Amino acid sequence: MSSFWNIWVWVLTLGSLVGCLILLRWCLKNFAGVKEGESMGHSFDGIEELNNPLPSWWSTFFLLTIIWAFIYIAMYGLGSWSGLLGWKSSNQGILNLAESKAKTSKYLHKESGILVQYDREVAQADEKYGPIFKAYAARSIEDLASAKKVDIDFDTKGELTEQQSALLQAKEALKVGQRLFIQNCAQCHGSDARGTTGFPDLTDDDWLYGGSPEAIKETLLEGRKANGMMAWEGALGEQGVKEVAAYVISLSGRSVNPDLAKAGKTKFGMCAGCHGPDGQGSLALGLPMGAPNLSDNIWLYGGTQRAIEASVRNGRAGVMPPWKDILGEDKVHVISAYVYSLSQN
Repeated sequence: MSSFWNIWVWVLTLGSLVGCLILLRWCLKNFAGVKEGESMGHSFDGIEELNNPLPSWWSTFFLLTIIWAFIYIAMYGLGSWSGLLGWKSSNQGILNLAESKAKTSKYLHKESGILVQYDREVAQADEKYGPIFKAYAARSIEDLASAKKVDIDFDTKGELTEQQSALLQAKEALKVGQRLFIQNCAQCHGSDARGTTGFPDLTDDDWLYGGSPEAIKETLLEGRKANGMMAWEGALGEQGVKEVAAYVISLSGRSVNPDLAKAGKTKFGMCAGCHGPDGQGSLALGLPMGAPNLSDNIWLYGGTQRAIEASVRNGRAGVMPPWKDILGEDKVHVISAYVYSLSQN
């Protein structure tokens, strides 16, 4: 917090409290010129106005709230000051994950003299729920995902068999995975995991780096940074871009200008190194390098002629951050099971 805003918060807060104290004291004084309880000399519809003071219980509680406010500020701080307890809601001004972890590790020790509420709550949650996630992670992704296809038709209030308990645990793991997905992944892939332009649909069983449980978990743990598709306008020219785009569209069985597609086919050799000679993508070549299948009519950046021309002309390069250091491997395992279950019919 800058010096200006620090001073602003202090002046505004303390000014308000002092103002309330002065106002209360002013209201407790008798300015009417008559004794308390006596008539003010006014009468309205037979109702006589008396000089009554503020109720003592009300003014006492008002004064106590002001005193409590000063005590709270002294204990928990105000502005840039952390107070006598050294309390902070969270670590502020963090620029990267390494810095966040370093401060969290430092402030979790009582010797630091600083109480960071968020770090303490996360540590308490990890202590409470960590064993539950470890139990989920002890089961394979396929095992957890298979529970999606099974309906629970037994009474969960009674004694459960070992098989029923395992099924119930898998169902709960998928629900937890869904909530973790919504909290951390939905910003890009959507709450229904169907993606949008530039962010893949995770429900259609079409994968850039592989859709096996192991590949999905690796993607989540380590993230993905595409090798990048270079911009081809310099090499092909604008006409060449149109020709290659027409040929790419024809690979998915759509109708295009045959002359443009024929000319584009001769130039597609530049693309075959990544997408394969038939445009079926790097996975079909056994190379999980992120080059999409161009023959299935599923498009990450749009399948219109204009969008495909833009991809050929300007290139594409997507990035997904790694989640290993943010969520931990056990939680990633649960999310992986949920994501894997989305494409299993």
